[in-house]
Amino acid sequence: MSGEFVDAEVWPEGSLEVLSRLEVDQLKNRGAGGLYPLLRRCMLAVLNADSDNDDAAELLRVYKDFEIGFIQQDRGLKVSLRNAPAEAFVDGKMIRGTRELLFAVLRDIVFTRNEILEGGRFDLDTGDGVTNAVFHIVRNARLLTVPAGVDLVVCWGGHAISRHEYDYSKRVGYELGLRGLNVGTGCGPGAMKGPMKGATIGHAKQRIGGGRYIGITEPGIIAAESPNPIVNSLVIMPDMEKRLEAFVRVGHGIVVFPGGVGTAEEILYLLGVLLHPDNTGQPLPLIMTGPRSSTDYFRKIDDFVAATLGETARERYEVIIDDPSRVAQCMHAGLNDVLAFRKKHGDAFYFNWRLTIAREFQRPFVATHESMAGLDLNEDLPTHELAANLRRAFSGIVSGNVREDTAALIDKKGPFRIDGSRRIMDLLDSLLSDFVAQKRMKISTGDYQPCYVIK
Repeated sequence: MSGEFVDAEVWPEGSLEVLSRLEVDQLKNRGAGGLYPLLRRCMLAVLNADSDNDDAAELLRVYKDFEIGFIQQDRGLKVSLRNAPAEAFVDGKMIRGTRELLFAVLRDIVFTRNEILEGGRFDLDTGDGVTNAVFHIVRNARLLTVPAGVDLVVCWGGHAISRHEYDYSKRVGYELGLRGLNVGTGCGPGAMKGPMKGATIGHAKQRIGGGRYIGITEPGIIAAESPNPIVNSLVIMPDMEKRLEAFVRVGHGIVVFPGGVGTAEEILYLLGVLLHPDNTGQPLPLIMTGPRSSTDYFRKIDDFVAATLGETARERYEVIIDDPSRVAQCMHAGLNDVLAFRKKHGDAFYFNWRLTIAREFQRPFVATHESMAGLDLNEDLPTHELAANLRRAFSGIVSGNVREDTAALIDKKGPFRIDGSRRIMDLLDSLLSDFVAQKRMKISTGDYQPCYVIK
């Protein structure tokens, strides 16, 4: 984030090219209900790719004069940029990958508002309605290809990892690429960029020209985890819950690298989904991995899962330390099981319709002092419901760490209060304290100031 600025006019690249006058008016509208503030924030994040700053408020402060405009011509829509980050340009011309991502933002924001949220086609108060909405968003983003293979590995992990952990994630991505596997991530830096970067080399060595590097994000965190330029298929989901559902519907296997609260949220989401009785026997390989230095991190995660969700949850994943080739070999074998299962049941390869996702995992959770204090975190809950509420607790902390609106709420009212049974609170406090000690929280400040209090 250099603070240098460029003015430019940009034609679409590879996505949305024609908008109606009504849609353009929505994008220009800066008032309540208008799309301009959301579009501006997301486009600025794309133009600021690869920044090591995860403070959304700071990004908006540095580029406070950044503006977008829309020029309707017979040839289609053109976007004008004023005071844009200079890093997005080479010799005055926008990097092509950045331009593709910029117009993917425009495509998804328009489609989600008009077709999903306001179109009346989807009942978002039902599980089937949410899943159908997720399907249509990713289809509109061209994530679903036919004929499809069982070859998409979703990689989760932190954007604030160490250089050693980042290099390890590249080595794993390289081994996946050598085996012809594609990579999907949260599209940001760190453990989201590393596997993609490694996979590009593996694909190049195998002369694979159509490698897929899918990034799935949502507006609330995009500024803190700006899409990296390796992403060649970007989709912005309307909220975190639909983002997580998109990952498990389009992905065929999951690799988890070291991270922090956001990574713990993703792990708890996936385990909670897999622990649903309807999903017993459905294969979805899950591997947690990192270099030798990450041993304690995964030990703490493993202990927390065992103590809260039980041994059945531990049976759904494998922990592999410091062995990238074995990670890729095990994932490749697991994907063969997925392929056999879907062939047996006649399931689609490109979207997992069979997976049951309970409403507790689909209902958007907005982090407020009331919603965080009201979470039921006690042992008497069914395991998958406890996983859902623990996931919400971690989601609220992520929101407090990286979202400017949530941070403003905390500045006004103080930290969130998280309450529950003494045993679970002790486990949660120990895990979060370990994240802080390992500097796995927010990276753009000095000493981390918790946005929560454990009671």
